[in-house]
Amino acid sequence: MKRLRSPQLPLRLETNAPEPDQRWRAGGRLRYLGEELTLVLDTDRREPGRVGEELHLPLPPGATGRQIRDAAEAWLREEALLLFQNSVLAGRPALRVVLAYGQPREWVRREGDLLRCHWRLIEQPWPIIAAALERAAAEPAAPRCDDLFALV
Repeated sequence: MKRLRSPQLPLRLETNAPEPDQRWRAGGRLRYLGEELTLVLDTDRREPGRVGEELHLPLPPGATGRQIRDAAEAWLREEALLLFQNSVLAGRPALRVVLAYGQPREWVRREGDLLRCHWRLIEQPWPIIAAALERAAAEPAAPRCDDLFALV
């Protein structure tokens, strides 16, 4: 017996998939502390940096979307680590901050003396970031367990 194919399948396959790095171009915008920064390619700079509402990246005008994305995300990750560690957590020397890069199950999670923060938390407005860090830092430290079967 012959199976009939869904007529929608060929239509889905024929559509053009959006370019994944399309927004990563000069003049593109990215979220930072609840605001948007405009990406500027600047060959006069040696290091990326924020100037007002612009993020200046030390890249040539012909940089690819991937190069722009890598430079912008590297700057965001550095900013996140510095901001998270030096802000709300400055009075808590026992806590360290590390950044997580996978799919966020939680934006901030405490693991013993460690706060694991998803690096894209930096895109949220500062009051939300501060509240998430404070809440996680105030949680009692869960015991660290490296033995998978001890939890059963």
